[in-house]
Amino acid sequence: MELGIGIGWRPEIADAVEALPGIDWVEAVAENLCADHLPESLVRLRARGVTVVPHGVSLGLGGAGRPDPGRLAGLAARAGLLGAPLVTEHIAFVRAGGPLTASPALEAGHLLPVPRTWDALDVLCENVRIAQDSLPVPLALENIAALISWPDEELTEGQFLAELVERTGVRLLIDVANLHTNHVNRGEDPATALDELPVEAIAYVHVAGGVERDGVWHDTHAHPVTGPVLDVLGELRSRVDPPGVLLERDDDFPPAGELAGELAAIRDTLASAATAPGPDRRRAARPPEPAERAAGGRDRTAVAQAALLSALVAGTPAPDGFDHRRLGVQSRALAAKRADVVAKVAPELPGILGDGYRGAFLAYARSRPMSAGYRRDALDFAEHLLVADRPSDEAARRRLTRWWQERAAPRPPRRGARLVHAARSALLGRRPR
Repeated sequence: MELGIGIGWRPEIADAVEALPGIDWVEAVAENLCADHLPESLVRLRARGVTVVPHGVSLGLGGAGRPDPGRLAGLAARAGLLGAPLVTEHIAFVRAGGPLTASPALEAGHLLPVPRTWDALDVLCENVRIAQDSLPVPLALENIAALISWPDEELTEGQFLAELVERTGVRLLIDVANLHTNHVNRGEDPATALDELPVEAIAYVHVAGGVERDGVWHDTHAHPVTGPVLDVLGELRSRVDPPGVLLERDDDFPPAGELAGELAAIRDTLASAATAPGPDRRRAARPPEPAERAAGGRDRTAVAQAALLSALVAGTPAPDGFDHRRLGVQSRALAAKRADVVAKVAPELPGILGDGYRGAFLAYARSRPMSAGYRRDALDFAEHLLVADRPSDEAARRRLTRWWQERAAPRPPRRGARLVHAARSALLGRRPR
């Protein structure tokens, strides 16, 4: 299906998106939409014939666990409500631990890379087939940006994606900003990845901005699109004419004129890069024969992912083979994102705590991994403060108590809660087995 040029629809820029000229389609984060009714802005866009694609962020198809039926049903419902021609998700894991490892369940609150191994590929393919059977429309999966690399990987990104497509028939959502991110952070050549992946399977393309700090590229979606990212888009366009290209922006939204300028730069890049016959796509070495492969790939993947996520969010020792400095960068980035998202879903908390919000939340996050989503995290953070008789300002503490009572319980947490929290923190601090 030909989509054309689009932009990520976000409530903060809904009016600007409706007014932008030349927008053929939009993409909306699926988890930000209700399953039974749409925001009026999307209703108006659909009435104008603008296609809306739901983009999921929480399935975790690259995780060791099988996809949650409730999350799949929710994504399917949103696809039906939007009349979408396809749905999209990510090649990533977002949670780990739990029954597969007999360890605490942990949430990353972020998309984390899967190891490019045959074990992880087998798990991903099975999860993708489960998802495909549960969705009413085709599925496309996005390559993600990464700050860290798994040790002992067996395939390149292009080989991994090519094998995934061959086994499952899934479509690809190629994010050229993520290819650039992996070039800076992991030394991976975007041109090589594009040569190796099956470009004919591309459903559409993402373009987004980021920023480099201390030699690390952060895929922020909150900065302008850079020249190097547009160069990767040109490389892709020289190999294939993608059915759709979409500009993503998730924060620090600029004026509508700047968004229009970035869309114009995307159009110019596509127009100036002519498709030429590409080289023969290099294929991955074939996997070992089934009889030669060790059983238990899902269990091994579960243990590896739980150990990594625990190191990132619970302060347990880093697994062997990882770059400790990069793990620290990723850990701090996860905590910062967690603080930002909690401030968005519960804006009363920074309102009550003022300038002390961020420091207090980051201190809390160091010992309290997220295990049940951001709204629960906000309640747990408030309870954590109240148990410790904080904030010290009595009026602010009364306001925080009322906020917590309205959402969690009629009475504020007392001394008994301290013991429960101490025991829970000790449990979460254990390294997964």
